[in-house]
Amino acid sequence: MKWAEFPFLKTLDEYHLDEQDALGERSFKQLRELNWVEECYTLILMGPPGVGKNHLSVGLGIEAVQRGYQVAFIFMAELIYVLKTREYTNKSKTRYKRMMSSDLIIIDDVMYLTIDSAEANLFFQFIYQLYDHAAFILTSNKGPNEWGKFLGDATLTTAILDRLLHRSQIISYTDTDSLRMKHRKTLFPEINHQT
Repeated sequence: MKWAEFPFLKTLDEYHLDEQDALGERSFKQLRELNWVEECYTLILMGPPGVGKNHLSVGLGIEAVQRGYQVAFIFMAELIYVLKTREYTNKSKTRYKRMMSSDLIIIDDVMYLTIDSAEANLFFQFIYQLYDHAAFILTSNKGPNEWGKFLGDATLTTAILDRLLHRSQIISYTDTDSLRMKHRKTLFPEINHQT
């Protein structure tokens, strides 16, 4: 669990199916069985901030760890940093080795920021090396059809998507409102009621 480096610990038991529109109960149970990890599937959780993408990805990751799988969680920006510095820093080298031996890799905020062609190439090499060896969960505010704008290289984008989408399921939170705003806490509740 420590090696997974989850940003928080929220289980699938805490995930509220009734507060989102992306998954039905049957699909949720199928995901929870984790057969897709063995088959090296890619889950793409797509939608605006605050709809439950991270909770689902971490919950599935925790479930996988509890069943004996090795899991790595990393933010896209951090992944690019690790890939760029793995030859120079011990911390990046250790993180990279853990990811390369993982059964499930969760990459959060994919294509949140534009990356240059050298970084896109490193990302492609990473995906290429793990293709058929690991399952992925990718969370993103953008659909795969928009990723080319952030990678800046049409050929690389096609090559990356070809591998990621070969065995994949896109879970789209299109009509779900931000759960953070729904359960928003404030310091001055009496003032907020007046506005």
